[in-house]
Amino acid sequence: MNLEPEYDDKKHGDVYNQQVDGTHVPPVYEEEVVAHQGLQRSLKARHLAMISIGGVIGTGLFLGTGSALAHGGPLGLFLGYALMGSICYSVMISLGEMISFLPIPGGHIKLAERFVDPALSFTMGWNYWYNWVIILPAELSAAAVLINLWNKTINNALWISICLIVVVVINLLGAGAYGEAEFWFASIKVLTIVGLIILGIIISAGGGPNHETTGFRYWRDPGPFVQYSGIQGSLGKFLGFWAVLTQAAFSYIGTEIVAIAAGEAKNPRRNLPRSIKKVYIRILVFYLGGTFIIGILVPSNEEGLALNSGTALASPFVIAIRKAGIPALPSIINACLLTSAWSAASSDLFTSSRAIYGLAISRKAPKIFARTTKNGLPYVAIIFCAMFGALAYMSLQSTAGKVFGYFANLTAAAGLMTWWGICFTYIRFEKGLRDQGIPKSSLPYTARLNYHAFAAKYAIVLISIILFFSAWNVFLKSDTGFDAATFITNYLPLWLFPILWVGYKFIKKTRFVRSTEMDFVSGLDVIEAESYEEEPPKTIVGKIWASIM
Repeated sequence: MNLEPEYDDKKHGDVYNQQVDGTHVPPVYEEEVVAHQGLQRSLKARHLAMISIGGVIGTGLFLGTGSALAHGGPLGLFLGYALMGSICYSVMISLGEMISFLPIPGGHIKLAERFVDPALSFTMGWNYWYNWVIILPAELSAAAVLINLWNKTINNALWISICLIVVVVINLLGAGAYGEAEFWFASIKVLTIVGLIILGIIISAGGGPNHETTGFRYWRDPGPFVQYSGIQGSLGKFLGFWAVLTQAAFSYIGTEIVAIAAGEAKNPRRNLPRSIKKVYIRILVFYLGGTFIIGILVPSNEEGLALNSGTALASPFVIAIRKAGIPALPSIINACLLTSAWSAASSDLFTSSRAIYGLAISRKAPKIFARTTKNGLPYVAIIFCAMFGALAYMSLQSTAGKVFGYFANLTAAAGLMTWWGICFTYIRFEKGLRDQGIPKSSLPYTARLNYHAFAAKYAIVLISIILFFSAWNVFLKSDTGFDAATFITNYLPLWLFPILWVGYKFIKKTRFVRSTEMDFVSGLDVIEAESYEEEPPKTIVGKIWASIM
């Protein structure tokens, strides 16, 4: 069966006509079809659903909200996460329309090549790989710190080693094993946050052992907003809100991981839209519900928010539980946080390995990373990315740990740059559909908010503003002077992104793909052949499960 479209070499440029082992490969998109001989579709619907949820719920919700509350107050906390949630939703529905239509290995990295420019694909791919391969050791270090709540006598190197081994084993067992592990890890996270929200409502209503009712007491005193860094008036309140917004941005990063998993998803045209459609429910329930409850449980001037930074004791939920007189729960929550960090590390290795695999099949990384076993496991990519987990040992020494902290800080802006690239790709994708007369109703999934790419344009504007002002606090007067390290780690990715983009364009002589020349056809028959109608559940339990997943 010939899947190659008619191709005009002169029209598309030399970058599309490369020699591989002396054999001419006409279409650049051939590898998207061939890739299915490597990766295998082994991720089930429930796996995708929990991978999507797992990307939304991270340690940022459990721990990061503590410092966010201290900076912005209860209302500033809620508004910051609400605005960032709207951006996250806009990114996800934009990505959802594209990845449901073309669930190919490499996800949004490959989509950028098809609908924008190979140079953007190169830039997004390496940016995305760096983002997750550096977060991996950070999560391993975080897991070791969480274990310290129970035992501080054993060197953290042991805990880092154990966590790293488990994460590598899970990934080497294949996408199915990763999906199954993520399903149970994410289930624990969901049960934990839902349980904490319900418990928070009970405690605020006076249902705790101390029978103290909080209500909206902390909205009145110390107040709904915090005067950031002692700056009085509306400016101080706005800066407090903005500090929450920039922190919330990094808490949401990871929701797009489901796109990387698309190339290994079973029945992708049915299961991917189902996962994307319910993202807004998860944002509303977990983040907005969680931050609202936090705002009525703990005052923004609570000392424990800063004193116990990085441990479970800094979680607003744990602070509220301890104040309510419930002694055993902090350890239970710490255990849940440990599984959350473990889950995140497993996802980091999966995502970074698939990112470099996607680059390799596009000939933007050494082709050795495209090697897979007969079962579709990109073992070279996994082993290579797992080696970066050893950077977690740098956190054991203060000097090395500080250097590693700089590397980790770079990932925050890199994640938002990925979102920017996804939105830009969608704007081009939507224009290509219109110019080629392809109705959006023919797509497996469409979002009303993205009429003429409205949601994508909304997100790309706000992301650009947030990135531009991401290190605004270094310009405030301080006794320690100008914080050059924070400034560089926030803005270096913003400079590297266009440098890589322009550099690749200059070297490879690539050009933007015209909307009238975009390829919406290659590989579609393979994807459609892998899609099928599933029998709807007949039992009540099955119907409830299907509605949740």
